[in-house]
This record gives sequence, structure tokens and C-alpha cells, in this order.
Amino acid sequence: MDPRAMRRSFAAGLLVGLRVVWPILSALLLLIVGMGILVGLLEHWSLGESVYFAFVSGLTIGYGDLAPKLLLTRTLSVAIGVCGVLFTALLAGVAVKALNDATGNENP
Repeated sequence: MDPRAMRRSFAAGLLVGLRVVWPILSALLLLIVGMGILVGLLEHWSLGESVYFAFVSGLTIGYGDLAPKLLLTRTLSVAIGVCGVLFTALLAGVAVKALNDATGNENP
């Protein structure tokens, strides 16, 4: 197959897949940000620090420059991490499906 045609097919399949899972992805993003803001309020962080913490934790990077101290906020941090893993898994799943469709491979 022509590489350009394969790229176009992959991009089209990716957009279709993202349109299907977008409600779930947006809900996960809202959960991550919402829980991050809640953690920030309880830990007395600024809004910027709270959102930063949420995305760093959600992407499972965890730089360690902001660390929650309370049991509730640590528990919320674990929930942020779980939402981040789900978000990443959904994106990867959509991309793999689009790639399989573009290359003509069937899913097992």
C-alpha cells in the first residue's frame, strides 16, 4: 500500500475513533482537573499548581515537586493516576485500531 494512502487511512480511522470515545476522554479530563483542583484546595496550593499537579500525576510522570500530605489528598492522587492510565489506554487503543485498519491487519 502507498505510504501516503496508509497515513490518510490511519488519520481518518484515528479521527473516527476519537469521535467515538471523545465523551469518555473529556469526562476523564474533567475528573483529572476536578480532582487536582480539590487536592490543591485541601493542600492550599494555587490553581496553577493544582492543575499542574493533576496533569503530572495523571500522566504518571510525578516529578515530586508537589506532594500531597493528607490521606484524602493522597487517595485522590491515586484516583488521578488511575484516570490518567485509563485516558492513555483509550488513546492507545484507538490508535492501534486505526493502524490495524489502515494496514489491513485484523484484530485477534
